Amino acid sequence: MTLKEGSFKGKTLAILTGGGDTQALNASMEAVRNRAVGLGYHVVGIRRGWHGLLGEGDLVDMSFAPINPLYGGTVLRSSRTNPFAPGNEKRKEEVLKNISDYGIDVMVVIGGDDTLGAARKLYQEEGIPVIAFPKTIDNDLRTRTIHKYNSGNHEVSLCPGFPTAAQSIIDYAHRIKTYAQSHERVLVLEVMGRNTGWLTGAAALAGADFALIPEVPVTKEKKISFIQKIADAYHASEHGYLLVAVAEGTQWYDPHYDRPVYIHASSERDEFGHPAFGGVSGVVAADIKKETGLPAKGVVTGFYARSGNCGDFDRKFTRVLADKVEDLLLREEYGKMPVLSEISEEARLEVQNTKAVDLSEIGNYPLPQFYYNQEAFQFNDSYIDFLEAIAEKKEAQVFDYPYQKVYKNRHS
Repeated sequence: MTLKEGSFKGKTLAILTGGGDTQALNASMEAVRNRAVGLGYHVVGIRRGWHGLLGEGDLVDMSFAPINPLYGGTVLRSSRTNPFAPGNEKRKEEVLKNISDYGIDVMVVIGGDDTLGAARKLYQEEGIPVIAFPKTIDNDLRTRTIHKYNSGNHEVSLCPGFPTAAQSIIDYAHRIKTYAQSHERVLVLEVMGRNTGWLTGAAALAGADFALIPEVPVTKEKKISFIQKIADAYHASEHGYLLVAVAEGTQWYDPHYDRPVYIHASSERDEFGHPAFGGVSGVVAADIKKETGLPAKGVVTGFYARSGNCGDFDRKFTRVLADKVEDLLLREEYGKMPVLSEISEEARLEVQNTKAVDLSEIGNYPLPQFYYNQEAFQFNDSYIDFLEAIAEKKEAQVFDYPYQKVYKNRHS
């Protein structure tokens, strides 16, 4: 059934953003809002994620409000509020009451696995019309996107926010190499990534020599092998430095516990039960220095990866997914999420290259082993190919002038 513009006049569509922010959230909201208004919806924004549906509610009119798609973060703000948190059963009642009281007919929920997990419960258990919209810099939300490489089809994840964050890590790693080379460091670059190494792999496009990821815990044997590879590579390097990327959620062998452990920034956990990781780069660097004597140093990229303006790929990406949202709204097909079908040099960013996956199929998707060499502690060419479809590679810069050594008494 085909419906014309204005067919949903008198109905209200609500947009919500929750969890960690990305550079693509405002672009996503603007694209969805524009298409919803074109269909006749009155569009409201729910502020501070699921928290905006608690108590008396906190909603704003967004039908014709300005939204800058270039500016990162979210104009609706965010939170890690869990409406289904154990021991807070009253929250669900408040959420359902506010959806009814504000006359919300359909919700577009923009988020990662935690935020969309709550949306899934609202749809499946309470019958609330929900359309999910993916976002995460970790890129660990399953989208069932196909990466075509060397005549093979490989499932990957591809979420708005990740391409811009990946470019940020590429640029960061590229810039900091001048420091690493000046001081002849083994520089251990810590990258966000609670459970997956998708974003850590971006440093490979800036020439990172090695990488550690959460999918591969560093056992005692792996730690010995890794540190030996660092020493060998450093002494063989023509440029006198190494760049190592490590995901914040990497488990590193601790002799005290005789097993790989997480490094926590604090003992606190959010409402979804996630701990605050941080500091693994310093621990890895300290062990490298202790075992080899090399000048190793840890550097935390922190929130740099998710900050700043939205990149070109993400702006186009969000518009294409919003086109699919419009299609789902027209068909009144809820409980689904728009995703890109295929990523390759030939695949275009257009609505014909999208599909919708059921909320029941959405979950965490770790980095496939196909993209990472566990023995070499390096990302494979296949992952480089995947990244080059969404981000710009940075060529190495080195101090390569052949200065001639000066000796004492050379004129005598």
